[in-house]
Amino acid sequence: MIRDPETLNALLDSVSRFVRERLVPAEEVVAKTDEIPAEIVQEMREMGLFGMTIPESFGGLELTMEEEVRVLFELCKTSPAFRSIIGTTVGIGSQGILMDGTDAQKAKYLPGLATGELIASFALTEPEAGSDAASLKTTAIRDGDHYVVNGTKRYITNAPHASLFTLMARTDPQIKGAAGVSAFIVDAKSPGISFGKIDQKMGQKGAHTCDVIFDNVKVPAENLIGHKEGQGFKTAMKVLDKGRIHIAAVCVGVAQRMLDDALRYAVERKQFGQPIGEFQLVQAMLADSKAEIYAAESMVLDAARKRDDGLNVTTEASCCKMFASEMCGRVADRAVQILGGAGYLAEYGVERFYRDVRLFRLYEGTTQIQQLIIGRAMVKEAMR
Repeated sequence: MIRDPETLNALLDSVSRFVRERLVPAEEVVAKTDEIPAEIVQEMREMGLFGMTIPESFGGLELTMEEEVRVLFELCKTSPAFRSIIGTTVGIGSQGILMDGTDAQKAKYLPGLATGELIASFALTEPEAGSDAASLKTTAIRDGDHYVVNGTKRYITNAPHASLFTLMARTDPQIKGAAGVSAFIVDAKSPGISFGKIDQKMGQKGAHTCDVIFDNVKVPAENLIGHKEGQGFKTAMKVLDKGRIHIAAVCVGVAQRMLDDALRYAVERKQFGQPIGEFQLVQAMLADSKAEIYAAESMVLDAARKRDDGLNVTTEASCCKMFASEMCGRVADRAVQILGGAGYLAEYGVERFYRDVRLFRLYEGTTQIQQLIIGRAMVKEAMR
């Protein structure tokens, strides 16, 4: 749903110009230093990008799902790390509080998240709990007016920069599975929290992950999201429906950037006396990429509109995430192939994107998890 086309187009123009003039020129610096320049993060704050999904009443842009994905189509025509710095705040960091938090929790945290003054991080995955998130072992045991948290979280995006964590922990160890999991807002500076070394990853330099260790961390009982135990997994799943559409939109933007680069090279690079783009087998790779990006974009927009209409989009969100992330990997592979030897060299940038986009098929639920979600939903519907 687009509320005001003129306002949205102005925002899209602003984001597109920001990507061209500020982010693309900084890609190589980020790749070499593994850091996003502080001035760029500040500019993202000033543009309101940290508050895209937060209501205007709390200082955010309050974008609809369709408006959000259209912004991402533009914002992500550059290195994924730039989106990652805002992603955990735009997603579970704010949406868990917005969807299930109390009025007091919303008033306390959402304004700071909207401005980017606070950076949120989502602490769910553990050394032995990834795809099987309901089996997490981190505990939060009630002790008077506090909960005492113990456990280790792994691969936590933006953890080194986080102001707060949306933490998933087991409040009743006697209850196995999802029913015993609760969600908390945890100050990242709380005594007892320590961090592992920043992970050295295949790609996405500038997007930092690390372990987060909770050792007898006291969390005020008032920081239990919604003041209800046993609701954490439900909160996470609701936000992941939205997050999967978000990631699918990211994949569309990055794939379009890779195709643009490959097409530019194809019309400039000459072999046998003519641009390689005139060769039919090169055109076939370009055409396949164009068609798949168009298909993914159409899927994302359809799912976004359905979510804006209040429909259950769990299946559609998984379809989008599965198809778009796999599509993005295929476009990356073709882009390297079109550039040939140049595609394997760092100076052309395509090999960096090739490594960066591999992660899309893993986080927010692997491709195989999306297949299970979709397949189970189909069988359940057929058996009604």
